[in-house]
Amino acid sequence: MGKITTLFLLLLIQPFLQKTELQELNLKNQTFSAKVVRIMDGDTMEVLYQKTPIKIRLAHIDCPEKRRSQPFGNNAKQALSDLCFGQYVIIYRQKYDRYRRLIAVVKNQKKQILNQEMIRQGMAWHYKKYSTDAGYAQLEITARKNKAGLWRDANPIAPWDWRKPKPKLHV
Repeated sequence: MGKITTLFLLLLIQPFLQKTELQELNLKNQTFSAKVVRIMDGDTMEVLYQKTPIKIRLAHIDCPEKRRSQPFGNNAKQALSDLCFGQYVIIYRQKYDRYRRLIAVVKNQKKQILNQEMIRQGMAWHYKKYSTDAGYAQLEITARKNKAGLWRDANPIAPWDWRKPKPKLHV
């Protein structure tokens, strides 16, 4: 009886699974336009493409953590929102990450590349662990020199360091 129930449930959800797989195949190595419907933080957004929500992670950058109350986390989220919320953007798809977010370069209606603009405004680091693009490295150097955004802080902490588990103090 359990096998029949499992088989029945699989048959019920199969159309949804196929749609997801097809969606990924359709987006592979494509450029597409979609509406930004949600900003999760400074480097992650959700777009609506063909009535399907898709999470986008901006390539080449890492922003302060909003979730763990890192300084400038809320500022980075607001900066990304100001650049694109409610707009149709062009998404240059690169790949999917382990969280099934689409890693992409995104251009807004003003033809600004959001990934670069976030670094230019001092709201993101060049994520050198995953990007060797010299252009992003140069944008970060310039933002640091200009003390833009988070670079006004005396000791800004990179998000990848902020996310590391903190040692527990024993009393």
